[in-house]
Amino acid sequence: QVQLVESGGGLVQPGGSLRLSCAASGSIFRIPTMGWYRQAPGKQRAFVATLTSGGSTNYADSVKGRFTISRVNANNTVYLQMNSLKPEDTAVYYCNADQIQGIGGRWYRAVWGQGTLVTVSS
Repeated sequence: QVQLVESGGGLVQPGGSLRLSCAASGSIFRIPTMGWYRQAPGKQRAFVATLTSGGSTNYADSVKGRFTISRVNANNTVYLQMNSLKPEDTAVYYCNADQIQGIGGRWYRAVWGQGTLVTVSS
């Protein structure tokens, strides 16, 4: 079994910064792509950013230039540095791994964390 656990959410004022972390645990061989999604109140879950193990990034237009995704492959951890936060960034942020290859060759698909709440408000 594998799981993703997020941390780092909280309350921040507009213009402030937060750093989210997501650690994968279990018998993991590799995780090709890790990413972040968010779900604002009353809205569907939406893409924020992804990062491959090779270093390729992709960002939603709404966060480009403000958010930075990074990862440490050795310990299967992904981060989301969020700067210049706006009230519209308020959401539950979810860590995602589209697929995880376990030790022994088993593949796990669409693995999600439990989410961490980010509230941007004065």
